[in-house]
Amino acid sequence: MRLKSNDFDMNCIEMAKFLLGKVLVRQLEDNTFLRGKIVETESYLGGIDKASHSFNGRTPRNAPMFMKEGTAYVYMTYGMYHCFNISSREPGAAVLIRALEPLEGLDIMHKHRLNKVKNKQAFKSLKDIDLCNGPSKLCISMDIHKDNCNKLNLCDNDLLWLESFPNFNETLNIVTAKRIGIDSAGEEWANKPLRFYIFGNPHVSKRNRTAEKLIELPTT
Repeated sequence: MRLKSNDFDMNCIEMAKFLLGKVLVRQLEDNTFLRGKIVETESYLGGIDKASHSFNGRTPRNAPMFMKEGTAYVYMTYGMYHCFNISSREPGAAVLIRALEPLEGLDIMHKHRLNKVKNKQAFKSLKDIDLCNGPSKLCISMDIHKDNCNKLNLCDNDLLWLESFPNFNETLNIVTAKRIGIDSAGEEWANKPLRFYIFGNPHVSKRNRTAEKLIELPTT
């Protein structure tokens, strides 16, 4: 079932956890579909968050972070890679989608990844588990970039949206850890526990074994 507008009406941390287990769907120009289950997210809390693009206020670049909750914010990093975020209830706050578990269209995802590398022969050994285990990897695999997906309302378009996962187990174990690659924001914000991922899922970009030890697993 496709998520509706009111499904995104929550704060950034709540949304980051809520999105785990949901399915990201991309419809290509030839009407084929790519699907991947969200297994890892990060929260960026807006004006109070020194690691957030909106820390210094609204700009043309970060405008989607101030738009209606459920809006896609796609930005370019290092001048060559894209990252995909979803705005939450608070102005300037958004959830970064860090990793997916590929579900449908894996052959097309492989082609998209292959098209982005120079040494194609060496890259042909890419495994399915490595298709979407990182924010830029999933954007390449799903053909998500600034020109085609930025500022999209994820509830009213035919290019990119989210669905609930059939028969999904809502009692999944969520690991809470610090975010990745934001040391420049300073020790306080670099160490805040604002990254969330599904414990035991092999498609997560990077495990935090210390945080995993704090998980209370169900007893049998």
